[in-house]
Amino acid sequence: MTDPIPAPVPGHGEYKIPGGKLVVVDLRVADGRLADVRLSGDFFLEPPETLDAINAALEGLPAQADESQLIAAVQGALGTGVQMFGLTPEGIAVVIRRALA
Repeated sequence: MTDPIPAPVPGHGEYKIPGGKLVVVDLRVADGRLADVRLSGDFFLEPPETLDAINAALEGLPAQADESQLIAAVQGALGTGVQMFGLTPEGIAVVIRRALA
């Protein structure tokens, strides 16, 4: 008999960025990697499609990624001219680590 395939593990995290806004993440961990990453909160991004780019950049990262790896992934998703209001790459990394705790 073989071991069953482990079910994806859901995660939820919230973080109030100092001097900023609330950022929330819902995600799953499947095969040791981030999946179905969905950031939300009361922050603003310009252009709005930047949120999709950030979510996509986080998909597939190892669940054990440290804050510097998460920050680098977010920064890599930010195109020129992107404006973040009440949100930072560092804050996103914190909320993801909280969701995985």
